[in-house]
Amino acid sequence: MDANIKTLNEKIELAHLGGGQKRIDKQHEKKKLTARERIHYLLDDGSFEEIGILVTHRTTDFGMEKEIYYGDGVVTGYGTVNGRLIYLFAQDFTVFGGALSETHAEKICKIMDLAMKTGAPLIGLNDSGGARIQEGVRSLGGYADIFYRNVQASGVIPQISAIMGPCAGGAVYSPAMTDFTMMVENTSYMFVTGPNVVKTVTNEEVTSEELGGASTHSSKSGVAHIISSNDAQCLEDLKSLLSYLPQNNTETPKNLPFTLKDEVRDQLATIIPDSANKPYDMHEVITGIIDEDSFYEIHKDYAENIIVGFARLGGRSVGIVANQPMFLAGVLDVDSSKKAARFTRFCDCFNIPLLVLVDVPGFLPGTDQEWNGIITNGAKLLYALSEATVPRVTVITRKAYGGAYDVMNSKHIGADLNYAWPSAEIAVMGAKGASEIIFRKEISAADNPEEKLLEKESEYAEKFANPYRAAQRGFIDEVIMPQDTRRKLIKAFSMLENKKVELPKKKHGNIPL
Repeated sequence: MDANIKTLNEKIELAHLGGGQKRIDKQHEKKKLTARERIHYLLDDGSFEEIGILVTHRTTDFGMEKEIYYGDGVVTGYGTVNGRLIYLFAQDFTVFGGALSETHAEKICKIMDLAMKTGAPLIGLNDSGGARIQEGVRSLGGYADIFYRNVQASGVIPQISAIMGPCAGGAVYSPAMTDFTMMVENTSYMFVTGPNVVKTVTNEEVTSEELGGASTHSSKSGVAHIISSNDAQCLEDLKSLLSYLPQNNTETPKNLPFTLKDEVRDQLATIIPDSANKPYDMHEVITGIIDEDSFYEIHKDYAENIIVGFARLGGRSVGIVANQPMFLAGVLDVDSSKKAARFTRFCDCFNIPLLVLVDVPGFLPGTDQEWNGIITNGAKLLYALSEATVPRVTVITRKAYGGAYDVMNSKHIGADLNYAWPSAEIAVMGAKGASEIIFRKEISAADNPEEKLLEKESEYAEKFANPYRAAQRGFIDEVIMPQDTRRKLIKAFSMLENKKVELPKKKHGNIPL
């Protein structure tokens, strides 16, 4: 039997394994898996149907006609994850280093086109050394064909990229245009130019891991949304992420069965510290509101002064955007604004309601922020929330100062319901800073300026360090006790379930990029 045909038959047999067998043995869970093992682990048993298994490259230059492999370095097809149809491609590093050729790209494009036609998520398992240099411009054209389809599919079907090996050069731009990028610790990396080029051009000594590893992209650049300890964990994380998403932009995420009870969470009543200057962990608030163990955080290690992620509230999938007082007092800065804006736009694309938890003292001051564009970057979050038509509910837990109050899903930019805890402070700025400006002359003329400042600070705080003035104006719909928050939110999102908003007719807006 021809060796290639024998290999092909073995691949077909592996691709169609099923019968409820354990997917990956314990001894393999820590190892880097092959392309077919990854597919087998991700999909429901026996559900994978491969497309293009007999495809081979067309190159005859540089002796390539002697190197013929069926599939040409990428496995493509469709199957189900927990019964849901998905399309996927998995690059095979064992064939030409997973390098992208003309036919390799055509296979991926065919799967992308099918995903768009049928309205199902697209999953890319990336493990490639880049463009196949023996094909020259044909491989570059293949990348562009993929990029174009990424853009056409954006906002139509969920697109998720799992980087499970190298991803370098032009190859990085496809994952960058998908909705979520996942990476595996120590075995995956992404960069436009590698360490050797960096050393030649800038004389910097840097390793692949330092330049573009999972840790770097999850904490410094923000390129990676989720990092996993190994291949198997990455695929489990991918399944979890899919569970919060709909199939496409015409559907809503599937609600889990839920029966409303009293839903009072007493632990929420003791989270806010007595002093307004003391931090607390917003994760505790989120845990006290959502269904048990349902929070799936995105961008966990990047711009930690804001939290974004998915959760379930009364069985319903919701997106959460929350200031985090534990880091930089929860201020908005360049990175946190971009992080929250991107997540907001994704949720709006795919009909996922938004819950915004607010404890924000304002925007981070300083030359670094101004010179790096806090104006336009802060405006991204303002734009994203103003544009969003999904149900939007806000809870102000403590501080809501200055322009950041407006930006964090205030009533003025279209939020549907705005609640506040009694501990909420809604004002232009904190009592101390405001008093120093408003009562400057009185304070400087006083016999004891420090005592006068405290007096005026107390006077200002009495007027504004509470949510009732905003509630009188209708900017806050209700001041609620913290322990009642979960019950109020479940009812609010249920009430808003059929919300419909028609935006002004236009080609598209011009978000401040």
